[in-house]
Amino acid sequence: MTLHFDLRTALELAAILQAGIAILNLALNRIMRWREDLARMPLLIREVHQVHSWFISITLLLFAVLTWHFAADFAAGTNPVCRWLAAGIAFFWGFRVLLQVVYYSSTHWRGRSGRTLIHISLLAIYGEFALAYLLAAFGRR
Repeated sequence: MTLHFDLRTALELAAILQAGIAILNLALNRIMRWREDLARMPLLIREVHQVHSWFISITLLLFAVLTWHFAADFAAGTNPVCRWLAAGIAFFWGFRVLLQVVYYSSTHWRGRSGRTLIHISLLAIYGEFALAYLLAAFGRR
């Protein structure tokens, strides 16, 4: 049995998941129950946090929409603009994976099965994003 890898399908899946993460990101303060912690912070830090949350969500939504609309062009690798954009998005997600591993403290998840599962799942999802976009940018043609 041969495993067939379809880059277009992987990119479409990445688009759907990125849109989901963009929406989920907007509810993260409520999901993580950060209301009280944020209320104790100075106003400027709260505002910067909220603006960054919105801009991350907008960025991910743009990645999702562009990828969904141009998945065939990304996968074909014949359009230089799509290849450059794919390289940029691959860098974005690759750097996110790196930060997940080297910056976040393992005390947030180690010893907690639910959080460990989320941590590993996010690493796998973000890694899939980086790989799919790397293949779109630099894969063999």
